[in-house]
Amino acid sequence: MQSIFTRGFAASTRRHAINKVFPSVSEALKDMKSDSTVLCGGFGLSGVPNTLIQGVLSKPDISGLTVASNNAGTDNAGLSKLIKSRQIKKMISSYIGDNKTFLDAFLTGKIEVELTPQGTLAERCAAGGKGIPAFYTPAATGTIVQTGELPLKHTENGEVQQWSPPKPVAVFNGKQYLLEESISGDYAFVKAWKADRLGNCQFRLAAQNFNGAMGRNAKITIVEAEHIVEPGEIAPEAIHLPGIYVKRVIQSTEEKGIEKYTFTKETSDQAQVLGSGETAAKRERIVRRAAKEFQNGMYVNLGIGMPMLAPAFVSPDVEVQLQSENGILGLGPYPREGEEDADLINAGKETVTLNPGASVFGSEESFGMIRSGRIDLTLLGAMQVSAVGDLANWMVPGKIKGFGGAMDLVSNPSETRVIVTMEHTDRKGNSKIVKSCNLPLTGKSCVSRIITDLGVFDVNPGQGLALIEIADGVTVDEVKSKTEAPFTVDSNLKPML
Repeated sequence: MQSIFTRGFAASTRRHAINKVFPSVSEALKDMKSDSTVLCGGFGLSGVPNTLIQGVLSKPDISGLTVASNNAGTDNAGLSKLIKSRQIKKMISSYIGDNKTFLDAFLTGKIEVELTPQGTLAERCAAGGKGIPAFYTPAATGTIVQTGELPLKHTENGEVQQWSPPKPVAVFNGKQYLLEESISGDYAFVKAWKADRLGNCQFRLAAQNFNGAMGRNAKITIVEAEHIVEPGEIAPEAIHLPGIYVKRVIQSTEEKGIEKYTFTKETSDQAQVLGSGETAAKRERIVRRAAKEFQNGMYVNLGIGMPMLAPAFVSPDVEVQLQSENGILGLGPYPREGEEDADLINAGKETVTLNPGASVFGSEESFGMIRSGRIDLTLLGAMQVSAVGDLANWMVPGKIKGFGGAMDLVSNPSETRVIVTMEHTDRKGNSKIVKSCNLPLTGKSCVSRIITDLGVFDVNPGQGLALIEIADGVTVDEVKSKTEAPFTVDSNLKPML
């Protein structure tokens, strides 16, 4: 009679016959059905399963897809190809960005779009893979995500045909949370650096992003790997996605792309953000002042635009750890030209480097850090900030870029200090510090300080705005004339340095 030890050994040896490697993308997709829900990894152009996307493109009979992905790449790369081919009927995403293909298809009724805060999207995918049907999150409370005023689908003429429904709210420990349902995928398209024939996967640098959470979720997870290796060639502790979740592995054949080449030795990218002439001087004043908010030992998250430039003005004796919500802690400076890496980008899709001691992880873990208050400070841009610290920074009339990670970043203001950097007025001269925001909110009562080209304001709960610093050559009367919201002047008003 076989002993339990013999039977166990035999079972483990038979397992070596497992081979999840498919000979081609066509074979891996041969039974894919229309009207499926597909979870697609990637952030920007990093970690995008382009070989699988191209495989679906070559099968025009596959249509009616619902795709969950942070974004759709650029106009000519990534999921945009499947939007153009009309194979996608719905996108569940956090960000449209500058992708005209994606935006035009949405505004003309060719696709439905369910805009979702980035951290919520990551958690919806992660929860679905853990058998959790729904969860509560603080992100997006008090916004149109909660109240159900988001456009989901338009007519050909651009009129809203369908609106999002309101979401249930519950209170825990005196704070409001939204109920979000998890996402379950029929298929997951994953991009890995290495995969073995058992389906074990290793991701590289920031290309992990959404790939891990999505790969754990679907009924059929298909991995395209840059390197297919034998079992044992990936160290056990280096396996990010265990083979139990993976059904099929193919060789990745499509090239990796970079959306925004940004180099440390060039000033063009900084100049593009700062502008020129008087505008550049104003913005540099804002950025220099924002850099003074950094203190030794802080964990800091930087928004796109001016906040990204702040580290260049931080005193060398101040050490902070920069976090990027696409899965980096210990963000370094931009690379030298020729040293850029498609697997290493920041939240703005720019090429970056890592500082010694940096770590990388999935998007679901990144936003867990953020929502739980592990980030000490976040710097964000804004279109409007209200007298009570409400923030609007994701949409202006006629332009829909999406939430990105901002709603999560401002969801725990009691733990994470939220500072806004922005020009004091818009291009028409209208105040951006207003009595009440008339643009869709990113968060309610979340901003603690506002830094503009005219001065620095503190937002004091229950008391309103206080001007605490004033820029050189600016008078209090000028600030009052350009500020819609009422404010007090601190008795110890200081120069903005």
